[in-house]
Amino acid sequence: MSTHVQKLGNVLIPVDDLGKAVTFYAEVLGLTVRFRDGDRFAALDGGGTTIALAAPAEQVAGAVTAPSYKVGDVTEAVRDLTAAGAELVSGPEAGPHEMRAVLRDPSGNVLVLYSSL
Repeated sequence: MSTHVQKLGNVLIPVDDLGKAVTFYAEVLGLTVRFRDGDRFAALDGGGTTIALAAPAEQVAGAVTAPSYKVGDVTEAVRDLTAAGAELVSGPEAGPHEMRAVLRDPSGNVLVLYSSL
């Protein structure tokens, strides 16, 4: 079996109100905003790992905090992980910024795989 993960890309944190969440994480916690996509999504610098705030429209993993791993080929990684006991929740599908899939590991923990479009 090949190795798929290139890096821990981000940790997805579901939020109800992106504006309030960005204010809290940036102004109160002190993280730097790297990217913001309107009221859908914001990426903040977590000191080596991106903290990704996902409003309801971008909560691809549901309302749970989930690690998101960058891989070379999402479809191939999904095939290998499901063969090893992971459960495919959704995808692979093209999102607004990447190809992605949501899975549950054999213990039921949610994880996201993504690659650049």
